[in-house]
Amino acid sequence: MTTTETPTTTAADRVRQWTVAVGAIIAMLGAAWGSGAFGGTPIQDAAGGALAADATLVAPDSPAFSVWSAIYAALLLFAVVQLLPTRASDPRMRAVAWWVLASMVLNAVWITVVQAGWLWLSVVVIAALVAVLGVVAARLTEVPAANPLDLAATEITVGLYLGWSAVATVANVTAAGRQGLGVDASAGTVWAVAALAAVGVLSVVIALRLRWTPVLAIATGLAMAWGLGWIAAGRAEGEPHDLAVMWAAGLAAAVAFAAPYAAYDFRRDHRIGPLDDDPMTDDVA
Repeated sequence: MTTTETPTTTAADRVRQWTVAVGAIIAMLGAAWGSGAFGGTPIQDAAGGALAADATLVAPDSPAFSVWSAIYAALLLFAVVQLLPTRASDPRMRAVAWWVLASMVLNAVWITVVQAGWLWLSVVVIAALVAVLGVVAARLTEVPAANPLDLAATEITVGLYLGWSAVATVANVTAAGRQGLGVDASAGTVWAVAALAAVGVLSVVIALRLRWTPVLAIATGLAMAWGLGWIAAGRAEGEPHDLAVMWAAGLAAAVAFAAPYAAYDFRRDHRIGPLDDDPMTDDVA
């Protein structure tokens, strides 16, 4: 009969917990300040309005950005849960806590460089942010959550963050390109449709990679569908008006929403994990 030993809490665990908790508060306050929550220039007005809802064909409409309220609340939940004494030696928190903190720092850095008007540098930063969140997602697939609270604090948080950031990256790249080329906001329908199609394909790839962690996959898909849906709304009702982009964004949103459920449903056997393909090989206690 096998037994599972509880990992021993170390001084490094305590340092990690408090550093992540304090760092999360500082990073979120910095992000709120940089976004204009405490006065100053709102992010949509920074860099000459390059990231405003009407700046490019793939800019989400203004209501889309309310998703940050959910993301920040989820990140605060993560910071609190990982600080609990019982989570000090938790394998999942050990695997992802530093990376989640890094993502929050990168978000604050992104806001800073946008406020400075350095759009091409902001592309590099947001690409790094998405890469870091991809690492976190991959690590979450390797270490199961101990309970529903940890599941919510990690998978829902990272899923919302990753999904939105993936869509925001396309808007960021397009805004930087428009600024660099000096083209009109309504220019580039073909590019916009191609970019949105690529995001739709990416949502399927993510759903397939995360199919063994369905909560994470669904949260990511929902956030991507949210961003894409508001791009469609912006092109249908706002400016610049473009029906081709509206349809492309709408279809991509539908794919992003459905992909996690389809990927989960089409698994060979819901009871068998990705590293355990043959139930006959299970260890007998």
